[in-house]
Amino acid sequence: QLQLVESGGGLVQPGGSLRLSCTASGSSLDYYHIGWFRQAPGKEHELISCIGSSGSVTHYADSVKGRFTASRDITTNTVYLQMNGLKHGDAAVYYCAAVHSTATSRCRQYDGMAYWGKGTLVTVSS
Repeated sequence: QLQLVESGGGLVQPGGSLRLSCTASGSSLDYYHIGWFRQAPGKEHELISCIGSSGSVTHYADSVKGRFTASRDITTNTVYLQMNGLKHGDAAVYYCAAVHSTATSRCRQYDGMAYWGKGTLVTVSS
């Protein structure tokens, strides 16, 4: 059973940077597509990036392109999200989520992802 644990959230000023981590256990990330999602208060879960089971980034949301970078370190079974140029609109609970590569060729929207971490809170405030 795959487990995902996010870390790295916190308080950051507008324009600042933060690096989130998602550590997986129970199975290798080579078998899963990993998405980063965020949920702002009163909003739906938004898929902001996807790393395929091959380790390559397959998706960035338009809202974060050029500012956020997803990456994977298979040796530690960890996915990262480097967030630069943070804005007030980036404040949210950030989640990593996984779907097995045999179930789909890519990350799916919220209901299509099978495994979820508990989230880490990112607050953007001056």
